[in-house]
Amino acid sequence: MCGIAGVLTLPGGERPDPSLLARMTDTILHRGPDGRGHHVDPPVLMGMRRLSIIDVAGGDQPIGNEDGSVQVVFNGEIYNYRELRAELERQGHRFRTASDTEVLVHLYEQHGDAFPSYLNGMFAFALHDRTRQRVLLARDQIGIKPLFVARLPGQLVFGSEIKALLASGLVPRELDHDALAEFMSWEYVPAPRTLFRAVRKLEPGCTLAVDLRSGEIVERRFFDLPPADAVEHRSEAEWADRLDVVLGQAVRRQMVADVPLGALLSGGVDSSMVVAKMGRDALTFSIGFDDASYDELPHARRVAEALGVRHEVEVIRPDVRTLFDHLMQFMDDPIADFSIFPTYLVSRLARRHVTVALSGDGGDELFGGYDTYVAQGMARRWQRLPAALRSGVVAPILDRIPPRPQKKGLINKAKRFVEGARLDPALGHARWRLFLESALRSRLFTGAMAERQTQQPEAHIHRYMEEAEGRDPVDRALHVDMKSYLVDNCLVKVDRMSMACSLEVRVPLLDLEVVDLAFRMPSSLKLRDGATKPLLKEVTARHVPRESVYRTKQGFSIPIKHWLNDTFRELTDELLAPERLHADGLFQAGTVEALLAEHRANRANHSHIIWAMLVFQDWQRRWGVSL
Repeated sequence: MCGIAGVLTLPGGERPDPSLLARMTDTILHRGPDGRGHHVDPPVLMGMRRLSIIDVAGGDQPIGNEDGSVQVVFNGEIYNYRELRAELERQGHRFRTASDTEVLVHLYEQHGDAFPSYLNGMFAFALHDRTRQRVLLARDQIGIKPLFVARLPGQLVFGSEIKALLASGLVPRELDHDALAEFMSWEYVPAPRTLFRAVRKLEPGCTLAVDLRSGEIVERRFFDLPPADAVEHRSEAEWADRLDVVLGQAVRRQMVADVPLGALLSGGVDSSMVVAKMGRDALTFSIGFDDASYDELPHARRVAEALGVRHEVEVIRPDVRTLFDHLMQFMDDPIADFSIFPTYLVSRLARRHVTVALSGDGGDELFGGYDTYVAQGMARRWQRLPAALRSGVVAPILDRIPPRPQKKGLINKAKRFVEGARLDPALGHARWRLFLESALRSRLFTGAMAERQTQQPEAHIHRYMEEAEGRDPVDRALHVDMKSYLVDNCLVKVDRMSMACSLEVRVPLLDLEVVDLAFRMPSSLKLRDGATKPLLKEVTARHVPRESVYRTKQGFSIPIKHWLNDTFRELTDELLAPERLHADGLFQAGTVEALLAEHRANRANHSHIIWAMLVFQDWQRRWGVSL
């Protein structure tokens, strides 16, 4: 695992001082504290920081082919590199290291720009072909590893984190107002945008080919999810057996490392399944909170004991105010997901013992694990009720009931369901993820902010819904989440928070063979009669106690709605002060004050909106962004 960065000078552009490469890679030291390497061959500057995982002694980068005409800097892991290497050696290629990185240059020689489609792994890389005077950038099929790009007059700047691009001194720090509306609405910015107007994400499964002679830049997609007509018909028993085997193969593939390896265990279905497939020698890590409704330690302990694995735990009572300042350093591409806190803390615990950890991320998006999918089914029955009963009786009663202090509960879930059911049904299940709907958006944003928006924040959902035309409702929802919520929120959280601890986290449930299998099985095996993940649970129950599998899903979160009223109150008053909001000209101070008052009086839970504003305000101040 590493971090990469670089600058490509295009025709007519001024070549920068090569010393800026050190500045860029120094900003991502946490991604690779074990070493660094630079490739300086004007007009190409490419650098990297290395976290040594495979071929610790011999895998330093950049790595080239036999004559050095092709050079690569690489972030990630290639899980099928041994098979690829064996085939390349049969075709006459000679290797000088035992690393997975070297496979890339020889595979490029063999297959050209199409070679990323042969890779099973998580990756982002930059490859320079000196002979053909071109550079190829690529990002893995699912988007597990990030890659940011800024196309500027005469230059293209890239890196694993936006802070590396900013360190070049070439990228303007200007706000993208459409991205802000998306961020406030969804708690993340959908690809390809970022909050910086000049910076874009290379989308998953895409390459960016740069011709250094002509300046032509061509983006191509080399991967997409299996199409709607790929669904196969087998018996449920056959699907269960096949899934059991494929999951085991994926976990074993991702356990290859020359350094200590463990797993993050929440006690939920996905992480429990991963640990079960690792075997009894697994080393697992869990954290808990002193708030019982947020504490999953008993569930994790039960699974660890049943599997007979070594289990390290820590009950967290962190100084979250200080922790906020630390974590925001890694949020130059921010998300407003509360669970950055527990993700960072469990990563920090794991890093004391191992360099690599497996996690269960991706199971919900592949196998139907979210309540939003259940809510969408319930909404169809809800709409059959008389409108007078829905709008005149049930909804007003729930509106008057204050939110309960616990994490979920029947009242909180019912209130959230009714809130989402009022929104545009064209958004499908995603309406229960929309935290800033259009009516509140119009009251929260100033007129000046609204005038700068060129599209609606829901546009990406509609785009992915159209892409998934032909799939049934469940698979359509999964398609949307795989394309956006997973890659632009969940995987960002895991990447940023684990790499902040110099910990590599791997996600076997997003192995390409698992993804392919999931989109070939009928949706009835992913959601059935309001029950989530029926097939994955059935398979997991073969290895883990049934009471651990068939329990209420909690999720990985923190008591943020309470912390906003005490621990973060001073920060909230500072960052959301009326005079500051007036000066910035983005948010209506009166609306913000009303939201804060309702939240603090427990008349409503506005934690998602308040937290998103806090994260944005800190981001803008921290990175000196022009509004």
